[in-house]
Amino acid sequence: MFATVPIGTALVTDDFVQSLAPVGGSLALSALVGLLPLVVVFLLLGVVKTQAWVAAIAGLGTALLVAVIGYGMPASLALLSATQGGVFGVFPIMWIVLTALWLYQLTVTSGRFEDLRATFNMVSEDPRIQAVLIAFCFGGLLEALAGFGAPVAITATMLIALGVAPLRAAGTVLLANTAPVAFGAIAIPITTAATLTGIPESTIGAIVGRQAPLLAVVVPLLLLLVVDGKRGLREVWPAALVTGLSFAVAQFLTSNYLSVALTDIVASLAGLGATVLFLRVWTPVGAREAHERLEAGRRHEHAEAVAAGRVPAGSTSAPTSTSSVATSVLDEDRTAPLPAARIWMGLFPYLLVIAVFSVSKLVPAVKSFLAGTDQKIAWPGLDGHVLSASGKPISSTSYTFQWLSSPGTMLLIAGVIVAIVYGISARQAVRDFTDTVFKLRWAILTVASVLALAYVMNFSGQTISIGTWIAGTGAFFAFLSPVLGWIGTAVTGSDTSANALFAKLQATAGSHAGINESLLVSANTTGGVVGKMISPQNLTIAASSAGLDGQESAILRRVLPWSVGLLLFLCVLVFLQSTPILGWMLP
Repeated sequence: MFATVPIGTALVTDDFVQSLAPVGGSLALSALVGLLPLVVVFLLLGVVKTQAWVAAIAGLGTALLVAVIGYGMPASLALLSATQGGVFGVFPIMWIVLTALWLYQLTVTSGRFEDLRATFNMVSEDPRIQAVLIAFCFGGLLEALAGFGAPVAITATMLIALGVAPLRAAGTVLLANTAPVAFGAIAIPITTAATLTGIPESTIGAIVGRQAPLLAVVVPLLLLLVVDGKRGLREVWPAALVTGLSFAVAQFLTSNYLSVALTDIVASLAGLGATVLFLRVWTPVGAREAHERLEAGRRHEHAEAVAAGRVPAGSTSAPTSTSSVATSVLDEDRTAPLPAARIWMGLFPYLLVIAVFSVSKLVPAVKSFLAGTDQKIAWPGLDGHVLSASGKPISSTSYTFQWLSSPGTMLLIAGVIVAIVYGISARQAVRDFTDTVFKLRWAILTVASVLALAYVMNFSGQTISIGTWIAGTGAFFAFLSPVLGWIGTAVTGSDTSANALFAKLQATAGSHAGINESLLVSANTTGGVVGKMISPQNLTIAASSAGLDGQESAILRRVLPWSVGLLLFLCVLVFLQSTPILGWMLP
């Protein structure tokens, strides 16, 4: 049968058996060749500074060539793999981003975003604290409920409307979307890892809950550096530390002793609540000056974009069109409280999002009903024709069409309700929707191409070759273990997908090397969270949301040092946790 067919060759029926070492019989050489698509993408983005869709299509072309020439995959199966990945990139991923941005646009059209801005100003007039609360706490809550780019899309637009320059806002939300990711979408990355490895979900969640909180402590402090540099950190660090510590403690306690699924919900609310209480007894200095610096930074960034030809010379920058000038916030009458009705209307869309996702994810009857509407489609011409090295058909060649249960559909439902409550006409709501589709046209192409690339790499065996090669380092693998999660998430844009790729591999490598298997699987999950910010998919989502179409390379250069630095920290942490030095941290 299939197991007797030479590895890396096609059957007469066009079946394909994956091979770990198809290039010259060398695992190392096969892995290096398998890395070429990623090298092409990141070189074009980070060095050549091409637009993201150009880099994505070039990477896809490279992945197809490597799959066919280097890995012996039939061209028909390679192309079919790309089509499945491309469709997944459009739905559900870009469907989520599209509906999230449409929901935001409705708040702008109605004028209610000004009420939201004023509401956040009641919590603190300091824009740096507002940025941390929105990007980290509110973004964490959206990650807990939706994931898949929704937090980046929504919080980026919110920061820009509050006066943060677009490029700075994009970097801020990508960096903020780290610590919550491991438990995102009701902890689906951990659930996936548990299902594939047989390790209890509670065990993986408990270990991740002793790694990710260390990131949570420092990320709000790093956000201050991104938003307002060293001066911002010096002036506002107490509030950011309270946010990070409260989030981290709640994340640890919930993941270890309460519920893995509810971890980010509890942690985000704890971080927000603790910071609000802290601001009752502590007032930051330099709020007015911070507003002025942010406004100056916005103008400078816009002038640079005009000089570089990225925007027309006569255009205005995004923040001006969606909010009042940032510094005018401090000139308002602070003694006149915002009416409760306006506060409610400003918060309504986002409270509705939380309510809709909470019901759809946490109420068993509703969750079961929605899951029952999913349509599982065996991908034509592909399903059953791609076999693992053991000769068994891989399971990921079927596509699940979540027409009702998708987070994007939940956001669409929320948007319809918001339009009705805000009194927006159906014609205007549809116009906003079509305008958003047009705005996202290049982002849709980019994300579809990136996911097509990821599927080709996965189905042809390129990703597994890379992972197996890295896993062959013996005891030192504990240090490199987070790198696999980082690579997997950078390729796919999803920590869940990174676990689907590498969780079983991590467990097997740990067994062979005598390293705690649960630790390595958890490290794959935690390493993935810092890879998400450099994923071309998420770079494109951030760029599109911030009005920076074609500037993904500029965003990448801003966030890459943070991604690599946090990854090295996790590598050292996991290595020490595999030894008696920090082994006591494990449950």
